[in-house]
Amino acid sequence: MQNILQDARKKGESIGLVPTMGALHKGHASLVRRSVEENNVTVVSIFLNPTQFNDKSDLEKYPRTLDADCRLLEECGAQLAFAPSVEEIYPEPDKRQFSYPPTDTVMEGAFRPGHFNGVCQIVSKLFDYVKPDRAYFGEKDYQQIAVIRRMVDDLGFDLEIVPCPVVREESGLAMSSRNTLLTEEERKLAANIYRVIKDSRSLNASVVDTHDYVVRTLDAIPGLKVQYYSIVDGDTLADVESWDDAESIVGCITVFCGQIPIRLIDHIRYK
Repeated sequence: MQNILQDARKKGESIGLVPTMGALHKGHASLVRRSVEENNVTVVSIFLNPTQFNDKSDLEKYPRTLDADCRLLEECGAQLAFAPSVEEIYPEPDKRQFSYPPTDTVMEGAFRPGHFNGVCQIVSKLFDYVKPDRAYFGEKDYQQIAVIRRMVDDLGFDLEIVPCPVVREESGLAMSSRNTLLTEEERKLAANIYRVIKDSRSLNASVVDTHDYVVRTLDAIPGLKVQYYSIVDGDTLADVESWDDAESIVGCITVFCGQIPIRLIDHIRYK
């Protein structure tokens, strides 16, 4: 891969990277197509990174669809699929520690200890291997993008982070590889997540009352259980108490859906 990319650089070609864990869907395809439009060469990494899973059972049931993934990437016009083994990425345990509070200690950072450290480990390795001009990430993982921006500043990577809008199913459910683990009935249930957080924007209520409305409404739906709903500064991810506390305010949510609970995340912009 590096030899191919070195040749591209010698020709003055730009390189885009789309990091993924596989089980690709239309949301990933939108990132790949954006990279193909904006770069001469697009690399899509497909690597199910064990260091970002604090729950090993979650890692075990994560869908693996490499052949279908590669077919999708060809259709989207990507030049390279980079799908290394765990042994190739981690010949020895990665003992590096990354810390960017409060960005990586709230929300997902609080409920999934070590998750963002694992994200920073793998993404920094991918940036080192590929040396892209631009890297593309879906805004569904809103907090992840904020953490990666902090890491890029910290380590001095010379690249542009390109956030891309959430791609949704017709029902409003944010597209996710985990959606394949839902039954048809559970997918209908999960569509309530976006419906409720979207409705909360028109409440004209305080931050606290808006938060309580979302949690109360979703928890009242059998089969859904909110793990957290945080209304935060869109840049620092610190909690806000008033709509005047920050120029950008985002609501970030995680909900368990179904009998064998599948963990789903989403977010909404308030301003």
